[in-house]
Amino acid sequence: MTHSELKEFLDEKVELYNNPNFIESDPIQIPHLYSLKEDIEIAGFIAATIAWGNRKMIINNAKKMMDLMGNSPYDFVMNHSETQLESLENFVHRTFNGKDFVGFVKGLQHIYQNHNGLEAVFSKQNPTMQHTISEFKQLFFDIPHLARTEKHISDPLNGSAAKRINMYLRWMIRKDNKGVDLGIWNSISPALLSCPLDVHSGNVARKLELLTRKQNDAKALAELDENLRKLDPNDPVKYDFALFGLGVFEGF
Repeated sequence: MTHSELKEFLDEKVELYNNPNFIESDPIQIPHLYSLKEDIEIAGFIAATIAWGNRKMIINNAKKMMDLMGNSPYDFVMNHSETQLESLENFVHRTFNGKDFVGFVKGLQHIYQNHNGLEAVFSKQNPTMQHTISEFKQLFFDIPHLARTEKHISDPLNGSAAKRINMYLRWMIRKDNKGVDLGIWNSISPALLSCPLDVHSGNVARKLELLTRKQNDAKALAELDENLRKLDPNDPVKYDFALFGLGVFEGF
């Protein structure tokens, strides 16, 4: 395919999958349950954190987490009692357990109390958004925590593609005018976003020669980012819908 043929093909797939029907089978439905900005961003962060494995299980467990927080995640983060934290301890999603859940609530409280909230942290000026993610992880765990909980936030500067947190940032920052991505953070340009690189998007990207590297790691993400920015420098991660849709729904 020529560059223009590839762009036309992928733009058509973006149109096909970037619509409200996408929401019903995707964890993005969790932040869509809320209207308060802080509820949306906390619900999204928690749902994205457990977004690996079976999608139906991810959605069901994310809903359980919201129930355990009284369906008011921001109020719970800021005002929980020790008894309420204890009620989280039986939660399990794969390797993310109740103790990790408690650690995340405390980490989020620290971000809101001491760093002006999630948007403020991710708005910091850094060479790339991947540097910002790394700095966020340091701030998030800048309070007493279990070492095991650290593995649930990836660090791109340690070689990770950080798929889940890049997906979360797409949800919060990208304004798609289609009702899928929420786009509630106005202080960060969608041009800075990176594609959530996973098995599906990686395999499709290789077939389309957008990616040559075999592993789905930080180097592969940098290569994919560069090629997607050639297709649309202002909104490169819209192509996540095309790559993911082709992989998951079309078996491309």
